[in-house]
Amino acid sequence: MKKLIILFSLMLSVCTYSSAQTFTASPVDNGSALVNPGMGWMLYYYSNILDNYCSKLEPEDTVDEFEGVGVVFFRLPWAFLEPEKGKFNWEIIDSPAQRWIDKGKRIAICITSTENWTRQGTPQWVYDEGAKYYEVNGFLESEYSDKIFLKEVEHCVKALADRYDGDPNVDFVAVGHFGMWGEGHTVLSTPVHGKEWGFKTKKKYIDIYCKYFKDTQLCISDDIADPYIREDHFKITDYAFKKGVTIKDDSILVQPWPNSWFHTGMVQQFWPVMPVIIEHEHYLGSVERGAWDKELLLQSIEEYHSSYMSIHCWPHLEYEQNKDIIARINRRMGYRLLLDKAEWPSTVKRGEPFQIKSSWKNGGVAPCYGGGYPCYTIKTQKGGIVAVLVDDGFNVNVLQPAAPGEAVAQETSHDFNIAQVFSNDHGNFSRVAQSGEFQIFFSVGKVDGTPVYELPYEGNDGHKRYLMGSITVE
Repeated sequence: MKKLIILFSLMLSVCTYSSAQTFTASPVDNGSALVNPGMGWMLYYYSNILDNYCSKLEPEDTVDEFEGVGVVFFRLPWAFLEPEKGKFNWEIIDSPAQRWIDKGKRIAICITSTENWTRQGTPQWVYDEGAKYYEVNGFLESEYSDKIFLKEVEHCVKALADRYDGDPNVDFVAVGHFGMWGEGHTVLSTPVHGKEWGFKTKKKYIDIYCKYFKDTQLCISDDIADPYIREDHFKITDYAFKKGVTIKDDSILVQPWPNSWFHTGMVQQFWPVMPVIIEHEHYLGSVERGAWDKELLLQSIEEYHSSYMSIHCWPHLEYEQNKDIIARINRRMGYRLLLDKAEWPSTVKRGEPFQIKSSWKNGGVAPCYGGGYPCYTIKTQKGGIVAVLVDDGFNVNVLQPAAPGEAVAQETSHDFNIAQVFSNDHGNFSRVAQSGEFQIFFSVGKVDGTPVYELPYEGNDGHKRYLMGSITVE
C-alpha cells in the first residue's frame, strides 16, 4: 500500500471523511493530445486537385507524428464517385479510409458537383439526361434548380446515406453538390449569367441531405450564405441550424488580419449544441500572401469554439513548421474532460453501500456533444476486472467550456454496492470470490462502463481507464 501511495504521490492524498479513512485523487493533466470522437485535426485526403496532400502519401504513411489527428476528409467530385449512373466507385473512399480507421481515426465526406481544376465535377451522364448547365472558360457548372439535376443528386445522396449513415467511423458528411468545391460559391455562373441562387434553391440541398442522413452529423459551408459579410444570422444558415446541420467555415487565414475570418458571429448559435468545423486556407498560399499567423490560428479555435481544424497542406510540412502552436491547440480544441478530484473509502465491505464523490470540468472550447458517464473500475493486481461502477446520474455533456484556466468543476456523487451476498440452500454466494486490496481506475464512456474517451493522464491500462489508486474489499 505504501508503495502505491509513493508511486502516485502526484495524484493521491489520504484524508479522513465522515470519521472513516478515504483516499483522494487529484490527477494532473499531462498536456497530451487526445484523439476522441467528434473532434480533432482533419487531414485532407482529396482536396481540390487529386495530386494534393494525403492522396500522394505512401499507403503506410498515416502521418502518425501529427498528434491530435482524428479525422481524414474525403472531398471529391461526384463524377469520380458515380462515373456511370447507379454504379458507385466506393473504393475511392473506402480503401484509403481503412489506413486511418485501423489507427482508431474516423473519416468525413463531401461530394462536389463543380470544380475549377477539372472540366466538370458532375458526371457527364447527368447532362446527357438533359440537366442544364453553364459553360465558362472551359468549366461546367450546373443549373442548381434544374429538376433533372436535383433528381440525380437525390439518388446519389440516398446511396451515400445507405452506405455511411450511422457508421461510427464517419464523423460528419458535408451538404455538398451545390457550388464550387461543395462550398456554395457560384463563381462560374454568377459573374457571367447574373444567376444568384436564392434561399428556395439552397434549401433544397439541405432538405435532400437531411431526408437521408438521420444518424450522422451533417455540416454546410458558411459560404452558402456569403463569404465576406459579417452577420450573426443569415436565412439559409439559420435554416440549417433548425435542421440540425452544423457549420464548416471555408476558409480562414485567406487574407491578413483584420479579414482573417468573417463568421464568428454566425457560429454562436451552433457551437453550444453542434460541433463547429474550421478549414484554414491552403497553408502555403496563406504564407505567401502574408495571411498565416500562428497566434491567429489558436485565436480562431477560441472564437469559433471549434471542434475540428483542417490540415490544408502537405501534412508533414505543416506539422514541422507549426509544432509549437499545434501543441497549444491540442490542449484547447474540442472538449477536454478533466477529473478535478475524486474521493472514495479506503475500505468497503461486500454488499454494503459506499459512496464515490468526484468533480469534473471541461478544459476545451466546446462541449462533449456525445456525452458519457464517469466510471470506476476495480481490478485485481493482475488486471482482472472485479467491479464496474458507473455514475449514471452525471452526464459529462453538461460540462461547459470556458476561457483557458477558468473552467468550473461540477461535483457529483453516487452510491455503489459491489459484490452483494446472496443466500441459497447451499450457503452464501458473492460475485467476488476474494477479499483484499485492489486497484481502482477511472474512465468516461458508455452507461454500461465501456470506456470511450481518452483522458490526459498517466496510468492508462490500454483501454482508456486510468489508475486512480487502491481500494480494499473485506
